[in-house]
Amino acid sequence: MSALAPHVAAYLRERLPRELGASHHTCETYTHTLRLWFTYAAERHGVSPSALELEQLDAATVAGFCEYLEQVRGNSARTRNARLTAIRSFMRFVEYRVPEMLEQCRQIHAIPSKRTDSRLVAHLNRSQVEALLRAPSPETRDGIRDRAMMHLSLAAGLRVSELVALPISAVTLHAEPAVHVFGKARRERSLPLWKGAARDLRAWRNVRGDTPAPEFFLNARGAAMTRSGFEYILRKHVHRAIPSCPSLADKKISPHVLRHYVASRTM
Repeated sequence: MSALAPHVAAYLRERLPRELGASHHTCETYTHTLRLWFTYAAERHGVSPSALELEQLDAATVAGFCEYLEQVRGNSARTRNARLTAIRSFMRFVEYRVPEMLEQCRQIHAIPSKRTDSRLVAHLNRSQVEALLRAPSPETRDGIRDRAMMHLSLAAGLRVSELVALPISAVTLHAEPAVHVFGKARRERSLPLWKGAARDLRAWRNVRGDTPAPEFFLNARGAAMTRSGFEYILRKHVHRAIPSCPSLADKKISPHVLRHYVASRTM
């Protein structure tokens, strides 16, 4: 029998963050999936999670876990598929480290994902975007920062993780304003900026100060902005913008909605 713990540690500490370049958010999501899976498998086999062995993580256990997610935890098929993707990723890692697990891994990879409906991606129209960008006060440091963050997300279609981790060195505001981004799966891209977005980024740069933090956007304590911090900022300004643009109240606006604005403008 093969011990499970060394492979889990290597996968979470080396494979995901270093070899695959997975974001912090992805690492947390996969870690949570493995935690749920191991807890389920331990109860199924009547052992503690620390006593689980690789051979006990067979296809029947994975199939049972997928059913447990939907029937007991009430997860959607989309969430079930995402958990299964994380499990397949871990088992793909295992099959190279433990060749005798090849058949067991093959059976797990053969478990099909469930079909899901493609959701309509919400987006904002021009009047809604203008109302949202008018919400932050241009007279305060936080207001200048908030407008710059939202405008950059709208103009460049950045993910929240890309936005809050954007380093100062990746922002060019000279003759041809652009941002240089290492995104999901370490995909590299250079994105030109609209004049309005570049103007707002310059305004923030001028009041940002010489804080040693490498990130371009900072919170009130001078540290890097967090994902939850930006989500709070967005909710706050959506609420402020509703009186001037009532249609905003009918939409559930998230950072994901902001990043689809540029796509809707170029279709």
